[in-house]
Amino acid sequence: MKLVSYLSNGHDQLAFLVDGLLFDCDLMHPELPNSMNMFLQYWDDMFPIAQQTEAAIKSGRLSKDRGISLEEAILLAPVPFPTSCRDGYAFRQHVAAARRNRKVDMIPEFDQYPIFYFTNHHSVQGPGDIVCMPDHFEKLDFELEAAIVICKNGRNIRAEQADQYIGGLMIMNDMSARRLQMEEMLLNLGPAKGKDFSTVIGPCLVTLDELEEFEIPAKEGHVGKSWNLNMKCWVNGIQVSNGNVGDMDWTFAEIIERCSYGVTIQAGDVIGSGTVGTGCFLELNGTGKLNDPNYQEQWLQAGDIVEMEITGLGKLSNTIVKDEDDFSILAKKKI
Repeated sequence: MKLVSYLSNGHDQLAFLVDGLLFDCDLMHPELPNSMNMFLQYWDDMFPIAQQTEAAIKSGRLSKDRGISLEEAILLAPVPFPTSCRDGYAFRQHVAAARRNRKVDMIPEFDQYPIFYFTNHHSVQGPGDIVCMPDHFEKLDFELEAAIVICKNGRNIRAEQADQYIGGLMIMNDMSARRLQMEEMLLNLGPAKGKDFSTVIGPCLVTLDELEEFEIPAKEGHVGKSWNLNMKCWVNGIQVSNGNVGDMDWTFAEIIERCSYGVTIQAGDVIGSGTVGTGCFLELNGTGKLNDPNYQEQWLQAGDIVEMEITGLGKLSNTIVKDEDDFSILAKKKI
């Protein structure tokens, strides 16, 4: 299934996405909830009903006259109010390239255990405008990722059972203000202000049953589902990134295992994969300058359009917008 949250009468509305049309879940079946958060809380009960309802829409047993055009809707994040948002570090290619560009050795701990950080789940958004403060434009960057949402609570989950806690996959753009990020992390704490202003997910949540044809084995020595899904990003119509979800070295199942160690993860938690190789300007600029000292760095500017696409997950589009407030915390830095 493809599930979408959109703005309807001032609140988030959960809908099936079928053939470019949105069908409100609660109108299609009286037992289905009208919000993603409620759907996730009762996933085991709701999922089979939703599957049957979607099948009825696709077969024509439920009239498609009740659908509204996707293009007419104001899309929200598929999970509009996540209970938390973590981001992983699963692609070795990205980590190795970034460290090579800084002329430092690959960190051996990458291959020993998966890691993640918490970001601001209140700043999760969907397609549309990303409003940025002046300091964010000091090396403003995108990050091309995939993400999952947890669909039931669990604690101390073993990787071998962790895939059953995944409700589905989405595209993620982990926006980054690199100057703020790098200055903060000189103090070995963060990332904080470099990351907490916007994390984009969308345009829809795609459940795992719809992705079965793309499943591939995990990399040697790893466990959990993996998927052959191409990942691309364009900035102002020019392709800048190309990767694959199947390039993840650490699987989502293994990341869930670590996230849930001694902690109950909640239905509604969002977890990102980390950046795919070539999936951000920080990496691309570093590689460009390593190969050509005269390479001109590129960073996101006001008015730029960032489009991300992952096979089977749709296309996520955002426009960079400058906030009217000219306040700068970098200007308050003590010399």
